[in-house]
Amino acid sequence: MAIYGYHRTSTQEQHLDRGVNAIYDYCKANNTELDVMFTDQQTGKNFSRPDYQAMKRVAKAGSCIIISEIDRLGRDKTDTLKELRHFKDMGVRVMILEIPTTLVDYGKLDNGMAAMLMETINNMLIEMYATFAHAEMLKRETRQKQGIQAMKDRGDWDNYGRPVVMDYKKFASEYTKVVDGQIKPFELMKQLGMAKATYYKYAKRYKQELLLNKGA
Repeated sequence: MAIYGYHRTSTQEQHLDRGVNAIYDYCKANNTELDVMFTDQQTGKNFSRPDYQAMKRVAKAGSCIIISEIDRLGRDKTDTLKELRHFKDMGVRVMILEIPTTLVDYGKLDNGMAAMLMETINNMLIEMYATFAHAEMLKRETRQKQGIQAMKDRGDWDNYGRPVVMDYKKFASEYTKVVDGQIKPFELMKQLGMAKATYYKYAKRYKQELLLNKGA
């Protein structure tokens, strides 16, 4: 039986170590060996992620996928449940380490009714956790909107609103501080008043130009 691990973080700044280590620790404790560990550092709002899609292609009936938490699979409740049902229909077992009942090996249960009951409980818990993950995402979005509105009400939005795109040369000059390890990315974003998306777009351009200059 092929066994795969999967872990995702939302940004490049978040470390994969915690979730990946949790999966490896579980496998070590249960004398299980992973065939492949798949990881993505992208948003969990959709499933268009390279490693996730690669895992989805290779996972066949009888294989097993281990993840540490349900929201590492996805943030949207409806889409997450759709993916879980896809794997179930394919005969692929998904183990979620934060849900204890998923650690039961149904194949070792003698009583068929007990196995059916455990699987029913497991499915209920998966849906519950998916709902919690979705609710948490909506809560963050609501707080963000409320924060923006509060700044507008105070008349502070002009100081904190979405900034205009700055001159790239100025960014490149300041970005060397991050490259040299003098400051962290989020500190430079704050100093320059840049949105995260703009920052990473400029950082990517900087790295590409650096590679081109080295190859010249």
